[in-house]
Amino acid sequence: MSHYPSYYKSDAQANYFNKTFIIALLSLLLLIAITSPAHAHEMPVVHSHERDEAVSTNTVAATSTAISEETLLAQDDTLIAQNKQSLATPANLAISKRDAIEQFVAADFTKRQTMLNQWPGSVESLDTLVELIKNDELYQGNGGQTYLLNSEDELFTYPAKQLTTEWPSDLAQVTLTNTLRSALVFGQAKVKLESNDPTQRMQAVAILADNIEQLDPALISTAAATEQDDDVKTALSTLQARIDFRDGDVTTQIAALTVLADSDSPQVLVDVKKALAADDIDPVLKSTLLDAEESIEQRITLSTWIGHLFTGLSTASILLLAALGLAITFGLLGVINMAHGELIMIGAYATYMVQNLFQAYFPSMTGWYLVAAIPVAFLVSAIIGMVIERIIIRPLYGRELETLLATFGVSLILMQLVRMIFGAQNVEVSNVDWLSGAYQVSSSLVLPFNRIAIIGFTIIILMLLVYLLNKTRFGLFVRAVTQNRQMARAVGISSARIDMLAFGLGSGLAGLAGCALAQVGNVGPDLGQTYIIDAFLVVVVGGVGQVWGAVLASLGLGISGTVLEIGIGAVMAKIVLLVLVILFIQKRPQGLFALKGRFVD
Repeated sequence: MSHYPSYYKSDAQANYFNKTFIIALLSLLLLIAITSPAHAHEMPVVHSHERDEAVSTNTVAATSTAISEETLLAQDDTLIAQNKQSLATPANLAISKRDAIEQFVAADFTKRQTMLNQWPGSVESLDTLVELIKNDELYQGNGGQTYLLNSEDELFTYPAKQLTTEWPSDLAQVTLTNTLRSALVFGQAKVKLESNDPTQRMQAVAILADNIEQLDPALISTAAATEQDDDVKTALSTLQARIDFRDGDVTTQIAALTVLADSDSPQVLVDVKKALAADDIDPVLKSTLLDAEESIEQRITLSTWIGHLFTGLSTASILLLAALGLAITFGLLGVINMAHGELIMIGAYATYMVQNLFQAYFPSMTGWYLVAAIPVAFLVSAIIGMVIERIIIRPLYGRELETLLATFGVSLILMQLVRMIFGAQNVEVSNVDWLSGAYQVSSSLVLPFNRIAIIGFTIIILMLLVYLLNKTRFGLFVRAVTQNRQMARAVGISSARIDMLAFGLGSGLAGLAGCALAQVGNVGPDLGQTYIIDAFLVVVVGGVGQVWGAVLASLGLGISGTVLEIGIGAVMAKIVLLVLVILFIQKRPQGLFALKGRFVD
């Protein structure tokens, strides 16, 4: 008994101690058995290795009297935090980093509706979503990835927009129910109404006006109360008047018509005509409707004719770009260059190649490819033109019929080369972002940015050309050779060199015309054939070698052609214009401006 303390003096005392120790041990084990299930019920759901650690921890805690209940709860909280952290997987982090369109594609119906009510991205991203869904280009792949499928069945990843040949097995188009489509429209309008840009808010009003049947009037009154821009406020007042005219009584309708009478919206005119067609109209209301109808029709007619004049002006700008180079070569060399249209086409294809180069090597600067394409189109067409002048035209000077046939053969060769290199189908030259869209003057007058840019571009090129011909040494030599070639040679001017450079200048101007045309029309091997006849008409009417004559002739043919097309159609308009040009040439063969000089006399 030496291992016991000294106060154990008898066997009875030892037996009593042993019995007490055994009872205490059994009581402790029973307590562990009772408390363990309760703690197990409070434990969070964890991975298997974490559960083993938790059980081990609880076992040690249960066998140690120094660990309190608060310590056990703290350990449970730690395990819960670890469990939540384990759920933040890379996949979940990737989802949070997706842009708004990707989130929309991956979401279910409820989340999509929530996103449209409170769009998490920019206004531009929502506009892009609307456009993609409208064009049926938005698709969803494996695991919710987003793809874009264009009309040529080419699949692109999003947002990288890289062409891919690995099509997902479950590729499905993103379509919308009527509820979501309505939410998309009004979500777009709501985001634009909250924009700081008045143009965006004006677009929102236009969207709401197109969906007036489902419009909540409170939305208009709320927006009008805080609007500061006069144009947007006027548009909101017109929209509010349309709602009052549709839902109000006779007095309210008459008051609304006083506002609507100042509108030039075709939608308002439709509302007024529909009201006039109804039976049993109040006499005062009918009189007000008739006055409003007349006022609105006059305003729409005025806007329509301004739009026609703008279209004619843009057409004239295109004709002038196509004819400036021809006016120089025809006036200087007396050569009827039938390949001039193909030089326009080459300028357009040079623009297409620059676009592809930027998309492949400078994707972040793709929106500025057009700035680089302008000098490239000029240089490529100018170099090809100088080669044609050196090899084909120079041996045939003085033989007009032979040069006409030779350049016609060159045009066929160039078209066939383009078909062999790029294919017979049209190629896609996309508009740059800063030339997309239009400036809305009024409800019935919209001016496209690309047409405005072409008019401005033509004016700049014209001013540079006038400066080059009238204020530079090269221009002096060109005018000298044009007026009297023999005298120019006699004073030491190399007419052969001037011929080549002038032909290159005219060809380069054709390339600039092709660069501009790539922004407003299709680019294909037959592009030049569309404009070559009109370009010759401009040169003939304006006067051979006369820049200002070409300007006036292009304005006359462009605007008159547009006006005639409205009344008699495109085909008859061409015929009438051709007859008028023939009659004009019969009366004035030298054109609007006659070429001066002893050589001409």
